[in-house]
Amino acid sequence: MPQNFARTVLKVVVWSLIIGMLLATFDIDPQALLEGLGGTVQNIFGVVAGFVEWTVPYILLGAVVVIPLWLIRTVYRIVTGKSRKPGSSSN
Repeated sequence: MPQNFARTVLKVVVWSLIIGMLLATFDIDPQALLEGLGGTVQNIFGVVAGFVEWTVPYILLGAVVVIPLWLIRTVYRIVTGKSRKPGSSSN
């Protein structure tokens, strides 16, 4: 068994012991912790979904302006034969 793997397993065991003792001090048992985890995942999903729901209208509103300007600039560069300099990060 590689030494790095054994060291990692030992660290995980030691940290698990320390955290387990700390949680036991606050009377938190594994069953209650796992039951609360399901609710936490649902709450996180709700926050992310709410954020996406809030941002999409603003993204679409901005795209109404940005995409035509970008398209005009791109067509202009193609027609005039101008292209970006190599290594340029301008979009």
